[in-house]
Amino acid sequence: MKAVKRSYYWWNKWTGYSLLILLLVATPLITILIKLFDSPGGSWSHIANTLLFGYFQNTIFLLLGVAALTFLLGVSTAWLVSNYEFPGRKYFEWLLILPLGFPGYIMAYTYVGILDYTGPIQVFLRNTFDIHFKGSLIDIMNLPGAIFILSITLFPYVFLITRSSFLQQSKTLQEASFLLGANRLKTFIKVALPMARPAIVAGIALASMEVLNDYGTVKYFGVNTFTTGIFRAWFSMGDSNTAIYLAAILMVFVFVILFLESIQRGNRQYAAVNGLQKPTARIHPTIGKKILYSGICLSIFLLSFFIPFLQLLNWVSMTWDKVVNKDFFLLIYRSFGLAAVSGLLIVVFSVIMLYALRLSPFKWVKNITKVATLGYAIPGAVIAVGIMIPFIGLDKWIYGTLFSSKTAGLFFSGTLFALVFAYIVRFMAVGYNPVEAGFQKIGIHVNEASRLLGIRSTKTLWKIDLPLIKTSLVSGIILVFVDVLKELPLTLILRPFNYQTLATKAFDMATNEMIAESSNAALIIILTGIIPIIFLNKLIEKR
Repeated sequence: MKAVKRSYYWWNKWTGYSLLILLLVATPLITILIKLFDSPGGSWSHIANTLLFGYFQNTIFLLLGVAALTFLLGVSTAWLVSNYEFPGRKYFEWLLILPLGFPGYIMAYTYVGILDYTGPIQVFLRNTFDIHFKGSLIDIMNLPGAIFILSITLFPYVFLITRSSFLQQSKTLQEASFLLGANRLKTFIKVALPMARPAIVAGIALASMEVLNDYGTVKYFGVNTFTTGIFRAWFSMGDSNTAIYLAAILMVFVFVILFLESIQRGNRQYAAVNGLQKPTARIHPTIGKKILYSGICLSIFLLSFFIPFLQLLNWVSMTWDKVVNKDFFLLIYRSFGLAAVSGLLIVVFSVIMLYALRLSPFKWVKNITKVATLGYAIPGAVIAVGIMIPFIGLDKWIYGTLFSSKTAGLFFSGTLFALVFAYIVRFMAVGYNPVEAGFQKIGIHVNEASRLLGIRSTKTLWKIDLPLIKTSLVSGIILVFVDVLKELPLTLILRPFNYQTLATKAFDMATNEMIAESSNAALIIILTGIIPIIFLNKLIEKR
């Protein structure tokens, strides 16, 4: 039967909307590129001569350290739960994902409290064995401590993607390796690990992006990175040009990571293509090894989630009656409202861009969606600076053109509009991916049938497509909701004066030595973050 040739229009209202969304989302990058042609700020020479090398050194060491430790934790646990049968395996498949719900800055001050002189460990040692320490049991408020904290919160990125890769690998290849005389360790190193390399590098790249975005952990531990440098230039020195220069250097790190990930992946084939794959059968090791594997997974889970979570619950039990009041519920209302509005807008914009691609599947339209979703790779501090500068200029223009009074108030900069706009730029990819998966699942034929019956594109979208992908739409909103709820650096820069969210409140209280009181806001962030993690694990199990 002869295939029906489809004809597409290169331009319609949907491509116009997509192009407008792209221009809006690209605002931070455009701002940084334009402002780089300006002369550096007055504090640039001071930072370049005294602080810049330290920013480079700490940022690189932080990236390398977190990459190495997330590789060790993520790959080892992914291999164990994918290939071996041992007590608790099916529970560790989702328990080891839970640390993703723990923002790094919350994990940081929780561990400081655990190891402190008044923490549970030292109190137990003093009361039980009369063992005394001066100060903290272990000093983690340094670069190695930051590497540890960020690694135990980010290793699930590597665990999730690598576990999925191991589960999809063919048993036939491993059997061939055994027949050639290789033992299990050599098979893992020579066969399974190379085949999982794209997944491992993708997971490490995601973790590295989060490291570059982190402000709360490095600030609390006193580790100077480019993110803290941007805050120092913007808030302490009041030098926007220097903040732009530092943001541009930070973007170089991002593009290098993306480039290296793309280069190593290339067009290589890492999967069997002959259709004769057999799923990997789990191995039943000896009793001793079963206990060892359970112990490894349990230890990692205890360190990365259970122990700090118990500490938070303990603090909440001591302080909730002082903290949870009308103002606290207002804080929850504000945070949830911001997150919900941002999630809804991102999903709407994602639907517009994907529908434009559906109606005009040209390469240039596809490139629009790719560029529009790059914001997740850009650190929050960079986005905040790239948005604040043009918004300040826009407010000045409005004052000078429309108002004679300087007291008309801010329209864009320092308002919730700027904050939501920044969330859309930062988390567009988070909401876009589930919606894209929904469109791909239903295919294009239903849409074409509706169009052939003379129904307009807008009505087809509203009556046919959206009801079919409603689960994907809800998923996108939930994922964005959780990410917005725990976002810190972007919110700290762009929030209106004296405006608090759960994330900023928890961070401010912790930095002001009110760690126990900050646990109430932190606990809500973590419990909310667990929802999409469980959903994600269910999705992997189905696949």
